Amino acid sequence: MIDRSPDRETIHLALSLAARAPSIDDSQPWLWRVGPQSLHLYANSDRGAPDSDAEQRDVLLSCGASLHHCVVALAALGWRAKVERLPDPAEPDHLAALQLYPHPASGLDVVLAAAIPRQRNDWRPYGSWPVSAADIALIGARAAHAGTTTRRVESLPGLGHIVAQAVRRHAADYDQLGESVIRGGWYRSLADIPRWNTPESDSVVPQLSGTECAEDNAVLLALGTKEDSRLARLRAGEATSVVLVSATALGLASCPVAEPLQSAETRDELQANLVGIVGSPQMLLRIGWPQVNADPLPSPPRRPLADVSEWLGPQSLTSA
Repeated sequence: MIDRSPDRETIHLALSLAARAPSIDDSQPWLWRVGPQSLHLYANSDRGAPDSDAEQRDVLLSCGASLHHCVVALAALGWRAKVERLPDPAEPDHLAALQLYPHPASGLDVVLAAAIPRQRNDWRPYGSWPVSAADIALIGARAAHAGTTTRRVESLPGLGHIVAQAVRRHAADYDQLGESVIRGGWYRSLADIPRWNTPESDSVVPQLSGTECAEDNAVLLALGTKEDSRLARLRAGEATSVVLVSATALGLASCPVAEPLQSAETRDELQANLVGIVGSPQMLLRIGWPQVNADPLPSPPRRPLADVSEWLGPQSLTSA
């Protein structure tokens, strides 16, 4: 039992930042419920892709990212969260229960929370400046707290082609959206992908030609877990958030590359090649320095907070 509860404004702000988490196919498949002295994260499978995600892999990864966003936001607001993951085996959609208690925010809490509104999935060519080994090590150390291993993928036969296809597919999806749709608000696609955002090479670190593009010196990171369980996927989603938010705080551009692991065939191939490096691969991410003259990306649309959160009666945290 806790003696104090965060007020309505604090919970609202924390959930607003949690709702900004990136999600696979921008499905935003989470539902936050506010209880008397706790927060609860549920999977909303109706917003996933049931035909292609029967095991809820994408849903769990996406919800894990929202969970980490929420924990970071609460910490910056002076509230620590004790997280119980998958608390009820009889209720598989109940992914996490958060008990909150007051605790002074650290400098890192504030830095990471401040990076959340600035994080974008940037699929454009990155700059030629190399990402330092120190930055990669720092990001990997933070992700390790989520129970994952982070390794740089230097070269893997066929992977560059898969990654390039994924980027092209996202760019094509964006091309199909008219400007009126973009201005109109919610749509189920990645709104932060520019139309011209497509590499012209199949290499893992694309070599881009053209007067407006310097050599892309991105780094490809693989996140892996010891096993491929529901808990491992949820934790990998948290680690994905760690990497993206940390990269943003460091001034780096970044984007998750989920497609190679969505297909059973390519996932098995990557598993065979990466198992000795990261265990069960869960997510690939590109990070790099943005080009000097790169235009800022728009903020992707998000569902209204009322669509992704519920308050459980008058005695909920938000009534404090």
